Amino acid sequence: SLACRGLRADCSVGLGNRVPGSDAPSSPVFTVNLLDTSTIHGDWGWLTYPAHGWDSINEVDESFQPIHTYQVCNVMSPNQNNWLRTSWVPRDGARRVYAEIKFTLRDCNSMPGVLGTCKETFNLYYLESDRDLGASTQESQFLKIDTIAADESFTGADLGVRRLKLNTEVRGVGPLSKRGFYLAFQDIGACLAILSLRIYYKKCPTMVRNLAAFSEAVTGADSSSLVEVRGQCVRHSEERDTPKMYCSAEGEWLVPIGKCVCSAGYEERRDACVACELGFYKSAPGDQLCARCPLHSHSAAPAAQACRCDLSYYRAALDPPSAACTRPPSAPVNLISSVNGTSVTLEWAPPLDPGGRSDITYNAVCRRCPWALGHCETCGSGTRFVPQQTSLVRASLMVANLLAHMNYSFWIEAVNGVSDLSPEPRRAAVVNITTNQAAPSQVVVIRQERAGQTSVSLLWQEPEQPNGIILEYEIKYYEKDKEMQSYSTLKAVTTRATVSGLKPGTRYMFQVRARTSAGCGRFSQAMEVETGKPRPRYDTRTIVWICLTLITGLVVLLLLLICKKRQWLRSLPDSDDHPHPSSCPCTTPRGRSQSPSSMQSPTNYEEPGRAGRGFTREIEASRIHIEKIIGSGEPWGLRGIGLLGGCLVPWQRTCPWHQALQAATRSEQRRDSPDCGVPAGQFDHPNIIRLEGVVTRGRLAMIVTEYMENGSLDAFLRTHDGQFTIMQLVGMLRGVGAGMRYLSDLGYVHRDLAARNVLVDSNLVCKVSDFGLSRVLEDDPDAAYTTTGGKIPIRWTAPEAIAFRTFSSASDVWSFGVVMWEVLAYGERPYWNMTNRDVISSVEEGYRLPAPMGCPRALHQLMLDCWHKDRAQRPRFSHIVSVLDALIRSPESLRATATVNRCPPPAFAQSCFDLRGGGGGGGGLTVGDWLDSIRMGRYRDHFAAGGYSSLGMVLRMNAQDVRALGITLMGHQKKILGSIQTMRAQLTSTQGPRRHL
Repeated sequence: SLACRGLRADCSVGLGNRVPGSDAPSSPVFTVNLLDTSTIHGDWGWLTYPAHGWDSINEVDESFQPIHTYQVCNVMSPNQNNWLRTSWVPRDGARRVYAEIKFTLRDCNSMPGVLGTCKETFNLYYLESDRDLGASTQESQFLKIDTIAADESFTGADLGVRRLKLNTEVRGVGPLSKRGFYLAFQDIGACLAILSLRIYYKKCPTMVRNLAAFSEAVTGADSSSLVEVRGQCVRHSEERDTPKMYCSAEGEWLVPIGKCVCSAGYEERRDACVACELGFYKSAPGDQLCARCPLHSHSAAPAAQACRCDLSYYRAALDPPSAACTRPPSAPVNLISSVNGTSVTLEWAPPLDPGGRSDITYNAVCRRCPWALGHCETCGSGTRFVPQQTSLVRASLMVANLLAHMNYSFWIEAVNGVSDLSPEPRRAAVVNITTNQAAPSQVVVIRQERAGQTSVSLLWQEPEQPNGIILEYEIKYYEKDKEMQSYSTLKAVTTRATVSGLKPGTRYMFQVRARTSAGCGRFSQAMEVETGKPRPRYDTRTIVWICLTLITGLVVLLLLLICKKRQWLRSLPDSDDHPHPSSCPCTTPRGRSQSPSSMQSPTNYEEPGRAGRGFTREIEASRIHIEKIIGSGEPWGLRGIGLLGGCLVPWQRTCPWHQALQAATRSEQRRDSPDCGVPAGQFDHPNIIRLEGVVTRGRLAMIVTEYMENGSLDAFLRTHDGQFTIMQLVGMLRGVGAGMRYLSDLGYVHRDLAARNVLVDSNLVCKVSDFGLSRVLEDDPDAAYTTTGGKIPIRWTAPEAIAFRTFSSASDVWSFGVVMWEVLAYGERPYWNMTNRDVISSVEEGYRLPAPMGCPRALHQLMLDCWHKDRAQRPRFSHIVSVLDALIRSPESLRATATVNRCPPPAFAQSCFDLRGGGGGGGGLTVGDWLDSIRMGRYRDHFAAGGYSSLGMVLRMNAQDVRALGITLMGHQKKILGSIQTMRAQLTSTQGPRRHL
């Protein structure tokens, strides 16, 4: 039992039966224990200080099994400071660990006489070190993790029935960087017992995803970090894209990127690549499965990348592996011949067996047999084949210029794409013929009689051997070196002919041959003749004048175009609202402002994707490379940073930017929740986020905007608390006001204006973003829009919009006033910890947010104007911008502050300090409580070390005293001194009795 020093015996703690439902949920699946005291039998070996503090006590649980505990119950003495330190725990590579503490704690109200000294909380600390420090640790070396309170405490009645109200609390410790650490428990006057402590860390398990094996990975240093892990392709696979996954803080794998594919000869089966079976093959790496071998082929072994052809079957070099194996065709059939003097016409039918292919052609082999067929020789070069001798597509051929009264043998071969691969001789159909009477001999003498521009007259002699009566002569002519392209013929009865219709100044070749009843003789040798050149129609002087006239006209036209362009450039208006293109050359230059009548609502489109393409350019998904995942959440899925290059716009250059959002719009939300990138595509202002484009074609929809380095305004201000001057903050507000003035002039109502929806770039330029709730109104500046559903941001929304869901530019002015308060309060949450219902009630009763610490009176008055209950009395954005400009031009007007009291309305001010009260509950106020109320609790130890133990001593501090405590940040000094001045002013203005400090 827990012995309470100086108390009666009934204040002890008994380890009885556990209360149902008091156990903590089961441990995460993928955890590694560094320390678990429930597995240690006997003393844990922990260090206690001082000696009269924590006690090591052996107990028995509800099953009467012995367990070990550490207990303390010095509730009668004030100012307790009892420490219990664990042994040195190696961190085993973990950067963040978790401590699961099981303890019991007694209710102070159940113990008489301890009301001022008993506590119901204790503190948890940790200390990092590279080795075991033994007993040489000091209190000042430890860093505080948290103050822990019990969910359930037991009373004296629970002791009688041995009922144990067990509490389980888990706290994260990190980031850790040294080899090990200690945990320490500080008792400040509670009656409690530590039953067990489990220290563990989380890791993502080994897994195979997309054929990539990912090894175990320890989670990151904080709860929101994602650890990138690169996977290794499994056996018999290769990378398609680099496989990566992210290990979350909860030990879960997220966001698989890239994949591996099975190599050739292997297919995917249950996260592994297995070899193709016999009779199957896979020719290339990829996701496809193994395919059965094509016809007339087989695979000789598993993991085949191609199937080998069967005997006497072949595959051509250009055939894909999936093509069936084929063989050479059989011989052509039905070969017939028709002799005409010294020429023959051959015709045949295709082979009966094409060999499984359709690319059949034919070759003709000509053999001349002067004596017997057994002594044949190849036909001479003078033999002519029409259309050609080899690679014939049609099954017919004419052979001319044969010798008269000569025996010939013609072989017609059928070939296909694999005939050259077969070692067997080609199969052919054969026919033997004998030519008839001889044709006339060659014409030897031919000469030019006359040559004009378009005609030539020729004269020749009869052949020496006519071999009969010459019926006619055939003149063949063509342009030089173009016989293969085209030629023409002309018939003549005599030995003279005139060829007309020729081109002037062109060289022609002429040939002549004679024809008898036996056929045509050979053509004569070619004779070259050049036709006459055309006469020029103009003399040299005329041509020169024409050229000069054309050049002069071109110069005059060019000068006119230059003048027109200059006049157009002068007519362009200059405006600060339309700057030059941004420094990123991939962006499209800004144009002129649009009028409200030209703006279009996305609800006019049936599909959100069509609306996005109507207002901005479509970007190919292949041009976007995701570099990093920077967050996730509703409603837009993942957010990341990537690269977009190769922009087809002016000033081309690869340029980094981007937020990519995975968007999904449900049809029932299409009216009140449109695509947030669609309206932004129509806006063009330096204080409005610029939309680079959208990706709507493909599985992953994205919105690509310019990259804002400093993120959202509220988070940026919280990170740089107190680091900006009032003038810088007013400049940020002026940028937000200018952007909202632009939207209001276009007839748009934003509906969700807040500091979280304002982005900040590297130059501290604020730009309004997140148009997911925006709506375009008609031209009437006092028009309003009424929505039918959806969530409303209560703390930023005007009363009429909350009550009647009626939104207008005046409701955006109310939201702008809240944004002003957020900026001056450095990102503090409006209305603090009040519930939404309390906020609505307070605003309806007339309560308005007080001026933040150090807020100028003029800015707070502008906030109050924006929060006027009558929306018609609120200023327009044009007036707000002019007021902010006047304040920037007159810095002296920003010196008078309006800070009086930062507390919420009386009905909800449980956490604020009323220094005027005279008693009645609450007890004395501490310096720590005051520091926590102004969010300066980090300096508790500084004030304690300086000896400031009461608020009365704090009220006498000045700027030098604050700096002497080691508070170096100027913003924090101003906040602390401002709060001291507020307390002084509050005490001075009090009329009633004052509380003792």
